[in-house]
Amino acid sequence: MNPAKSTKSTKNTTQKGREAEKLACEFLQQQGFEILETNFYTAFGEIDIIAKKKKIWHFIEVKSGSGFEPIYNLTPAKLKHITQSIKIYLQTLPHTPKYCLSAMILSRNDSSESYKIEFLENLTIF
Repeated sequence: MNPAKSTKSTKNTTQKGREAEKLACEFLQQQGFEILETNFYTAFGEIDIIAKKKKIWHFIEVKSGSGFEPIYNLTPAKLKHITQSIKIYLQTLPHTPKYCLSAMILSRNDSSESYKIEFLENLTIF
């Protein structure tokens, strides 16, 4: 886990999400990941971060929040949409790499605190 500090407290949801994604990318790079793409959009939704480490591609959903547990926003319906978006993304590649679905959870008690960052690697979907 790695703390990260926020600088503003009056941001809209999109701004907060982009800030969390930026912090997530920085965390991943510190862990040796190469960021391949961010914010890949499909009709099913968005893949927040596509990164690679040791020849394994990671499709990463970022969830953040203050005063609640953002992991609860990672619903079965959201995971289904991400999985559909991953399939579309893979069709754009000349070959299918080894890959997994992961999540980055950034949480804090209030907006004046640093984020606690948790990386949940290789999620299993039932």
